[in-house]
Amino acid sequence: MLTYGLPAAYALFIWWLSTGLVLYIVSRPSRTHAVSMVIMTGLAAAALYSLTWIADDTSLTAAFIAFTSALVIWGWHEMSFLTGFVTGPRTTACPGRPAEPAGTRAPLWFAIQAVLYHELAIAATAAAIFALTWGSANTIGLWTFIVLWLMRLSAKLNVYLGVQNLTEQFLPQNLKYLTTYFCRKPMNGLFPLVVTAATAVTVLLFSAALSSTASPFEAAGLMFLATLMALAVLEHWFLVLPIPADQLWAWGLASRVPEPLSEPVRPDSMSMATA
Repeated sequence: MLTYGLPAAYALFIWWLSTGLVLYIVSRPSRTHAVSMVIMTGLAAAALYSLTWIADDTSLTAAFIAFTSALVIWGWHEMSFLTGFVTGPRTTACPGRPAEPAGTRAPLWFAIQAVLYHELAIAATAAAIFALTWGSANTIGLWTFIVLWLMRLSAKLNVYLGVQNLTEQFLPQNLKYLTTYFCRKPMNGLFPLVVTAATAVTVLLFSAALSSTASPFEAAGLMFLATLMALAVLEHWFLVLPIPADQLWAWGLASRVPEPLSEPVRPDSMSMATA
């Protein structure tokens, strides 16, 4: 039972801990962000190297290292976005949109511009991990990163198309302009399709992990992925159900202090300077 329970418990704990740590760091005063990003970049580089180091290692320890390394690399992307270092060419409120999330959608191209560099950086990292590990015996890190990427992309699409809980409370002050690209609705047409498909994949992964033919290494890797998928499905439900998800990471938000914007957000501005 430890073969299955330990990876699942570890994935759950590291998901909760890493999310809280990222929120804690990015919620600190902006003057600390550059140093934090330098440290995180070093950790991400070490994690990327570790994926090549254990590429042909199929021990249980290597499974845990691969999974953890992928989460560290993902954490770099989350931090680089939330600190504002890697976002997109559009870094102002959407022209003609209210400061609070509206019930209509922002222009798609404007929304893409707001996160374009971030998404391209993730795609480039996925390609790098693929090139470094594909064909090797240990691809847990690759699949972990892909699961995180696809499910986060799904969450972003749902926030754009419209959901009830937009989790805007997680955005630091420097990214509050992003709320003008959000859409608040009870639900959208994509949501049930994504949740249904993700739930089916989660069940299949758990089933494969529990198979008697799976080695300890394979069982651990599949359990990591299954647990991540289950957590991603849960996060999707947080978007439409009246659940105070931010309470899970209240300790991470405790470092937040009010900081004045360098420029006032003017959502009614029709400037197309960044178009």
